[in-house]
Parts: sequence; structure tokens; C-alpha cells
Amino acid sequence: MKRAVFLDRDGTIIEERGYLDRLALLEVYPYTTDAIRLLNRAGYAAVVVTNQGGIGRGIIDEPFLHQVHATIDARLVEGRARLDGYYFCPHHPSAISPELRGPCACRKPASGMIDRACRELSLDPRRSVMVGDRLLDVLCGQDAGTRTVLVRTGHGAHEEAMPRGRARPDAILNNLMEAVGWILRTPLR
Repeated sequence: MKRAVFLDRDGTIIEERGYLDRLALLEVYPYTTDAIRLLNRAGYAAVVVTNQGGIGRGIIDEPFLHQVHATIDARLVEGRARLDGYYFCPHHPSAISPELRGPCACRKPASGMIDRACRELSLDPRRSVMVGDRLLDVLCGQDAGTRTVLVRTGHGAHEEAMPRGRARPDAILNNLMEAVGWILRTPLR
């Protein structure tokens, strides 16, 4: 089974924009391509796991979400980097349709997206890391059995100052590039 880095999307690999509902708002952080290329070269699968409750709330639809991900992929390919998969949760407690409103196993902090990616892509969570800008990303990774990194981009600086409850990141770093450096230097438990 392969090791992986699971990446939150908004605030981790791209600028946080609230509900990203127009491609013109999409801005990939300047270090994202280099960071992901380093992961690719080190043999890690790079997989996005992202809550996309805007689908459930009727703000965006799945075709638009796929367009956003295709645009991110195109920008990464220009820098010889690639993502190995995208997993998203369309559910939201305020969803307009009942089937997207109920409890689910995929909305972070639940670990369902990581669990599914591990099954489908033959990934080993014990040899993997979850990187995100929210404590719910940390909880998601912890519950899936990965190490975790909280980055200060996006909501991260604010989240760092919040009471953590049971969220215990293995590292708190400034951004994805620092997280990748930490991942590549830190031996597995």
C-alpha cells in the first residue's frame, strides 16, 4: 500500500474564498505546484479531500466543481505536478435537498473521504499525512489514522488560536510548502 498526503483544498492549496462560485476567484497559492511536485517525486500520492457543502446548498453544482478541479490540474501540469485524486463531500446541514442534508460519513471532520481514497487508491493511512487549514482537517486525519499538519494559511492562523478539543496536530506550519518539507524530513511513527 502506498503512502499519501491528503490535502484540504480551500485555504491549503488554493486561496480561501468562502464558496468558490466563479473560476475568476480561483487562485492557486504560488508554492502549491512546487510542493505537490516534491510529493510526487518522493513517491507520495497527493489526494484532495474537500467539503463542498455549496453543492448541497445550491450555490454550485457538480459540473462546476469538476471544472474547478480541471483548472487546478491544468495549472499543476504546467509545473510538472499532479494530484492523484479528488474526493469531495456535497453534504451540508442546511442543504436544500433532504438527501444532502442528513448525517453522512464523508463531511469532515468525519474520515469518510480519506477512508474511501485509501480503499480505491490502495493507500496506507498509517504511512500518510493530512494537511489542512482547519481543526476539522486535523480531526479527519486523526480519525483516519494519519499524521496531521495544520497550516496557517486560509483559516489556519485563526484556528490555531482556538480551543483544540481533541484535535492534536503533529505540526503547525505556515503553509503547504513548509508542511511538505516537514513531511519529507519526519520519519513515520
